[in-house]
Amino acid sequence: MPVKATITLPPGTKVPNHIAIIPDGNRRWARARGVHTFKGHKAGFDNAVALGRVAREWGIHTVTLWGFSTDNWDRTPEEIDYLMRLYHKLIDDYIKEAHENKVRLYHLGRKDRLPKSLLKKLKQAEEVTAGYDKFIMNIALDYGGRDEILRVIKKIVHNKHNEEDITSNLLDSYSDLNSQPYSNVDLMIRTSGEQRTSGFLMWHSDYNEFYFTDVHFPDFGPEKLREAVLDYSRRRRRFGGNDAEEHLTFKPELSAKLELAWWRLSKVPEGTRFRDFVVSYLKEQYGLSKSLAKDAAKHMLEALVYGRDEEWEEAKAPLKKFYILIKDNLKLAFEPEIVTNLKVDFWKEAGSTGSDKVEEAATNLLAEEYRISMFQAKKAAHLRVLAEREKSLALEGGGEVHWDRASYYLEKYYKALKERVA
Repeated sequence: MPVKATITLPPGTKVPNHIAIIPDGNRRWARARGVHTFKGHKAGFDNAVALGRVAREWGIHTVTLWGFSTDNWDRTPEEIDYLMRLYHKLIDDYIKEAHENKVRLYHLGRKDRLPKSLLKKLKQAEEVTAGYDKFIMNIALDYGGRDEILRVIKKIVHNKHNEEDITSNLLDSYSDLNSQPYSNVDLMIRTSGEQRTSGFLMWHSDYNEFYFTDVHFPDFGPEKLREAVLDYSRRRRRFGGNDAEEHLTFKPELSAKLELAWWRLSKVPEGTRFRDFVVSYLKEQYGLSKSLAKDAAKHMLEALVYGRDEEWEEAKAPLKKFYILIKDNLKLAFEPEIVTNLKVDFWKEAGSTGSDKVEEAATNLLAEEYRISMFQAKKAAHLRVLAEREKSLALEGGGEVHWDRASYYLEKYYKALKERVA
């Protein structure tokens, strides 16, 4: 039996019910390493099995893997033959694991062009796992999104349905995923840098979230899948309706003004005046009462003192208390310990001259703290870094011109942030 996954998700992570993967880049992965493209396919197959295992450990019910499209028949006969033999072996190897983990196997796609021996193997796999409902693994072979829709229409015509019978539910009932509890995709992942779906699961992906990565599929292992799931977990899915999550109501101009005042006093020893600026800022930014803002400011100031002296580990204890207070009172979904570590990482990078990781650190922090995707966090993170750089130049004696620029970028940062969290 496979070893239990050691890669875990933080408590409270919202995992998708259905992940669909377009595993692109096997051949590019091989060419980049100077090996035969067949080795890239083999590495991709091995990785697909590993991803299926860790997905089950995280409670992801359905995984759909696009193995061969209706357009892939223009590959060389040698490559097609190799792929078909790989899928034949994959099913043989996977059946025992499917039984042990109660995984139901499905074949999505056409049934008339694949080798007869493979079709027979796929049908047998579907039959012997038909009693399982704990997890589903869909293997899309000779599958195309338009082709599926055409097949659905032909079935409807063949069965002579009346016009009034034709509904979304009817089309669902004829689709390749018709009997599955999570037929609609929640998260669609495409590897290797391409940013298109190529028609994958067109009928089932109208409200899915997309995750594109430039990593070739053989290198998109469990750690990379974890990043994708965490990114998905931060996203707000409205399905055309209202946002169910609470909104932060800060005014960008006021938050920028208060933080700039805080920055300009950052070299003053801890005292009443500095504390008052921090309290005012926290009240505005997080919508806290004055009493809660005072408690939060106490923890934040203690962390700032340690951070100023680069005593990073000591800074984490009060900073974690700060984030626990924020989470408990705002009902935000972040994990305090994770945000604490990301905040300290950002402070470290922001204080390092010439660091090329500061923007990545800022993006990671904003995505986790405000529960937005990495893509959504990038613009605000970039503006935040520009403001931090101008602050550093001003504190080094650069004069008012840098404070003016810091003020400009800081306000732009809060406006960009508000656009995402409002």
